[in-house]
Amino acid sequence: MKVHVTDLKHGDCLLTDTFNSVGLHVLPKRTVVQREEITILIRHKIEYVDIEPRTAVDADGNSLGHSLNDNFDHAIQNYESIFLEALAQGTFTQSMVDDTLQPLMETLDAQKDVVSLLLLLERDDIDTYHHSLQVGLLSYYIAAWMGYSKEERYQISRAGYLHDIGKSQVPLSILNKTGILTPAEEEELKRHTTFGYDIIRGSKMDEKTALVALQHHEFEDGTGYPNQILKSGIHPYTEIVAVANIYMGLTTSRPNQPKQGLVAVLRKVHEMGFGKLNGTVVQALTGHLLPGFVGKSVQLSNGEIGTIVMNNPLDMFRPLVKVDNVFKDLSRERSLSVEEIIM
Repeated sequence: MKVHVTDLKHGDCLLTDTFNSVGLHVLPKRTVVQREEITILIRHKIEYVDIEPRTAVDADGNSLGHSLNDNFDHAIQNYESIFLEALAQGTFTQSMVDDTLQPLMETLDAQKDVVSLLLLLERDDIDTYHHSLQVGLLSYYIAAWMGYSKEERYQISRAGYLHDIGKSQVPLSILNKTGILTPAEEEELKRHTTFGYDIIRGSKMDEKTALVALQHHEFEDGTGYPNQILKSGIHPYTEIVAVANIYMGLTTSRPNQPKQGLVAVLRKVHEMGFGKLNGTVVQALTGHLLPGFVGKSVQLSNGEIGTIVMNNPLDMFRPLVKVDNVFKDLSRERSLSVEEIIM
């Protein structure tokens, strides 16, 4: 069964050894195709491969269903297709982005418990695809909290969804590296911002979306990249996506950064709102997420499990927590802090 590489599905098995145009052996017979193998084939400019016949096992599993998890998985799979198309051609099909996001945005308006949504989005194996969806969804909510219209919320969410599309042009050895990047690799990775701008504009999408891809690592104090611009030069959509990107990035474990709980991350983003990130956007995030922590189970810094019963208006990160039948006011018990939201 011969298929185009962009039509490969995870779990497909190669029927024969695969060689590139100069005879280099790329993948052996019986390789089970996953994301990395598809990328390798595209980078070697291999268009078609022979695979073993697909079984009908997935026939019932292709339905998206109605759960948020299924919708998320569908959006992630589609982002992979968009990413691979950008890798192969330097552009992507805009309609695929809209066909993926527009139905998902409709479901978000009915999902009021954003904290539970963020916990649902957590994964142990976060990659560019998952992260892009996370940033797109959180950007949508922040835009809503700031009073943007429904059309603008969608545009901002779409810009968040595509903010890292330039990583399709970064070498796989850098994207998949498990250790700390060298300075040269760091510089190469930073080029994803300019790559993203070019890909989005080349795909006939609007300038605002492209600017978000270009600017999402810029800081208001001029210490960001690629152009070290100051607050006045950063687009308002970028200011929202940048906060969502930092927030979701900090919740992900990396070689030099262990995974952190939602409260610890929110505290760090709050601190960045004084000079690096836009303060109004940060306030929208903290002001709407923190009330959502009330009623959630939490783990304290001493290992105890309790429930947040009330936020402290004078110190938002030190709520009143009930542990068994004992109330602990963290604004008074300064040695204790909330380490993690459990759900």
